[in-house]
Amino acid sequence: MEAALIIFALMVLFAFLGLGAYVTVKVVKATKRGVDRTITQARRTVEDTTLRAKSFGQVGVTGALAQLRLDLRTSMRSTQQALHEGVRLDASLRESIALFERLSAHGHELDDELKRLEQDPDRTRIAERMPDLRERTAKITQAADSLRWAARDRASRFAEDDLSALSAQIEMESGALRDWSRESVDHLAAAAAEWDAAQQAQDPQPAQQQREQPQKAALNPAAPAPEYPWQKTRRPESTT
Repeated sequence: MEAALIIFALMVLFAFLGLGAYVTVKVVKATKRGVDRTITQARRTVEDTTLRAKSFGQVGVTGALAQLRLDLRTSMRSTQQALHEGVRLDASLRESIALFERLSAHGHELDDELKRLEQDPDRTRIAERMPDLRERTAKITQAADSLRWAARDRASRFAEDDLSALSAQIEMESGALRDWSRESVDHLAAAAAEWDAAQQAQDPQPAQQQREQPQKAALNPAAPAPEYPWQKTRRPESTT
């Protein structure tokens, strides 16, 4: 018996230790993801700020490359955010997200190429490639913008349809309330008379007693007047 209790206690202890280790691992992973997300966002913010400064502060090939990268990153990030927010309410956007992921592969490839060209000292060759780089950037950003605005238009249309249906229901309810408030006095009087008739039908005995009391008083003979000893004897009427 004691051995069984010891084994049971050890099993409970190991279970608690395993649960504690599992919770610790989950917390560490969640913390790591949060730190990585924060670092990534900070890095993106710094890089975007740098690109914006280059696009405004430098001319020529360097400023043009920075502007292309900034346009590409802004468009792709906005589309990604719009699609992932919209899919929470509209599951049909999953197919759009799959298309965007394929488009993102081309976007990352172009962004990496533009980033490498920023460090290339041969500005003449880069200038020759600028028309092709602008065309590729325009294709990707236009496709991303098309997905983003289509998702937003779809969400707006759903919101408008829901608002129209809600407005129609409110108008019907308002009409019903106005019809009730315009109920005429005749209808109210009829309802009161009907209620009184129902009450009389439920308790007819008091009204019947009130109708029978005068009849009983009329049919019964009047009680004789009381005679007192000091009164004179009434003389009989003469028959002559």
